[in-house]
Amino acid sequence: MMPSTRSDGTGSRRTVPRCLPPLGGSDTGPDPTNRAKLGTKRHILSDRRGVPLSAVISAANRTDMKLADATLDRLVVERPPPSPDAPQHLCRDKGFDYPQTRQSAETRGYVVHTPRKGVDAPGPPSDRRFPARRCVVERTNSWHNRFRKLRIRYEKKSANYLGLVQASCVLMVYRARLVLG
Repeated sequence: MMPSTRSDGTGSRRTVPRCLPPLGGSDTGPDPTNRAKLGTKRHILSDRRGVPLSAVISAANRTDMKLADATLDRLVVERPPPSPDAPQHLCRDKGFDYPQTRQSAETRGYVVHTPRKGVDAPGPPSDRRFPARRCVVERTNSWHNRFRKLRIRYEKKSANYLGLVQASCVLMVYRARLVLG
């Protein structure tokens, strides 16, 4: 009887098992929602129409509050100064409910809207409905996921992935300019 040998499919025997380098570098981490596989999180700041204004990437296991300041600092358009007649609102989710992030956003001149952790907000009265705020960011995330290159990260270097995210943001701004005016 001949001993069994493993082959890699090319007809030649494999002598050393393949060992791939880790992907993503410092901007990947165990994803808490996906069996601790390595993942990347996109932190996006968008306007009220869903057009991205800022993009930062981090490891999937980093909390949102650690990159809140970096996301606000990396605006690609010049922000007009807020005034009492035209205040600038910043709507965030519960992941940003920390005093440090609230204070840093308020020092930048934003009126901060953040739901409190552990408190379920009652629904507004039926006669006074305002447009939904959270679905705007979810729409932006959906637009990002339509780019196949961004949906699953294959880039080894985080700078390359960030460049792809920023290129997709440019395309989204261009498309929104055409459609929304």
